[in-house]
Amino acid sequence: MEEVRLSPLRQISVKSSSLSGRSTPRGSPRVHSGRTPRREGRSGAVQWFRSSRLLYWLLLITLWTYLGFYVQSRWAHDNENKVEFLRFGGKLRKDVVVHVVDKSKGMVSVANETTSDALVSVSAKDDAGVNKRTDVSLSKKDDVASRRSLSSRRKTRKASRTSRSKQKVTKAVVESKVLNDEQDPQLPLTNATYGNLLGPFGSLEDKILEWSPHRRSGTCDRKSDFKRLVWSRRFVLLFHELSMTGAPISMMELASELLSCGATVSAVVLSRRGGLMQELNRRRIKVVEDKGELSFKTAMKADLIIAGSAVCTSWIDQYMNHHPAGGSQIAWWIMENRREYFDRAKPVLDRVKMLVFLSESQSKQWLTWCEEEHIRLRSQPVIVPLSVNDELAFVAGIPSSLNTPTLSPEKMREKRQTLRESVRTELGLTDADMLVMSLSSINPGKGQLLLLESVALALAEREQEAQRNRKGTVRKEKVSPSRKHRLRGSSRQVQSVPLKLDNAAGRQKQELKLLLGSVGSKSNKVEYVKEMLSFLSSNGNLSKSVIWTPATTRVASLYSAADVYVTNSQGVGETFGRVTIEAMAYGLAVVGTDAGGTKEIVEHNVTGLLHPMGRLGNKDLAHNLLFLLRNKEARLRMGIEGRRMVEKMYMKQHMYKRFVDVLVKCMRP
Repeated sequence: MEEVRLSPLRQISVKSSSLSGRSTPRGSPRVHSGRTPRREGRSGAVQWFRSSRLLYWLLLITLWTYLGFYVQSRWAHDNENKVEFLRFGGKLRKDVVVHVVDKSKGMVSVANETTSDALVSVSAKDDAGVNKRTDVSLSKKDDVASRRSLSSRRKTRKASRTSRSKQKVTKAVVESKVLNDEQDPQLPLTNATYGNLLGPFGSLEDKILEWSPHRRSGTCDRKSDFKRLVWSRRFVLLFHELSMTGAPISMMELASELLSCGATVSAVVLSRRGGLMQELNRRRIKVVEDKGELSFKTAMKADLIIAGSAVCTSWIDQYMNHHPAGGSQIAWWIMENRREYFDRAKPVLDRVKMLVFLSESQSKQWLTWCEEEHIRLRSQPVIVPLSVNDELAFVAGIPSSLNTPTLSPEKMREKRQTLRESVRTELGLTDADMLVMSLSSINPGKGQLLLLESVALALAEREQEAQRNRKGTVRKEKVSPSRKHRLRGSSRQVQSVPLKLDNAAGRQKQELKLLLGSVGSKSNKVEYVKEMLSFLSSNGNLSKSVIWTPATTRVASLYSAADVYVTNSQGVGETFGRVTIEAMAYGLAVVGTDAGGTKEIVEHNVTGLLHPMGRLGNKDLAHNLLFLLRNKEARLRMGIEGRRMVEKMYMKQHMYKRFVDVLVKCMRP
């Protein structure tokens, strides 16, 4: 029987049929369908896809990344949609505020108004940079997104037209949110009769000096006992508030010095009102999140707690109730000198380790009150006066730790003269004008209203003097009728005969200007400020001689531009007077009340002039201002003597040398 051989083509067809699932003969019965393996293969792939979480997450991340790039590109390139991202339900959020500072018209406001009374103008172009929290809802389908985008553009155009129409009606100056935190919200917004608001001049200062406090590095004296004691130690500094006033600024500078010398510093802030929080962050001073349990735990781990105001009484009391032995690690640096502060602090005065005062007069006053109340202190108080910080000394041309070969004291004195000329130009002053300055929080204890009254008296006397001089210079030569007839037709003219008042005529060109700060400080008393503004509006041209400046830590430019500094503190006088020694460092003659720390710092007729407190001292204050206006040589001589005193007694190294005694007696061994 012959073998039947299959051709190669037939073999291939059989193999292909076997691959296709038809391996059984044509006539044999089928047990399974030929498509069953295919269904099993598909279901297995789907099952694998579902069970593969890695692939699922990769797809999800890819989709999320695409949406992120899409939103970012739309935000960056489509200005019209920026407003829509900041809206909820088509309406702009209430917390979105556009801040406008109108410098072209000149700043004539004294302080900002109540927030509810302020008129806010919203610009569609600036909305994107204001609100940091953005709620974005994206649709899942492209067609829905396109329709929403179209409708949002229409709403945006309509809103922008409405905004432009409102801007034509509104003429309010809206300040920034940060400035609102620093300024008293209950003061009038604008009134040209109060004087001009100019400054601060921080940018001008940086441009001319070619140096900024932002560039400051460590200023610790590595060879000092202070550095040796605080190295690797932990400190808690207690701030009662963050206003731009003496006590908070002094505590901030102490914290910076401790950090520079290798210590660990934590700040507990009882009230965050004021404008120093940003400066604390810039200096990398850690602020404890709360003033309760967390601050107590932080304080228990510290080697020393330094409280910077009598207002810290409540926290000290709570801390010692929480930790009864905690009083042994507290040094209380009290910077107030009024009876109400003593009454607040007296419950815990005998429980802390040591009291630290700023001046002899303050120490004697508090010890007298303690005797009256039968309070026995745990240790003898220590006096640590304040000092001129390195930044101000550096700009003043006094040798400090910030000097470099290219920025020597001589070079800084040249730059300070250039800064003086530029700032005085901004203030509208001439070289002959005398700028009198007073920088402090505005309240009755600082006596700014009495200063305004004294300036009014000085200007009135100045005007009377000018009228007398004008009457003397306009007298003409008396000529007889016959002499007039002989001179008629000749080239000779009848001339006036001036009196010998050349010096007086030169003095008439001088003007007395008064610069007042610190507008917007949280320590300002609203009613007192309104009383000052009322006095200005009722005294004619007095406002033309008054310039206001906002609260700021950039005061080197102001000291450089001024000629005289006034400390008119009332009551028991100034506790110490940080601004007094700063003004003396810049060569300013100081005019102050004959009381408190001012009396200890200012030597009458040597570094400045003193006058009695109260309205009885207004005439003496006016007389002293006029004396310095008429005698520039005496003014400069007092400034030179004051600068010498500061270099000898009130520099940073002098303060920290005294602070060593506090550390030795109070800090844990």
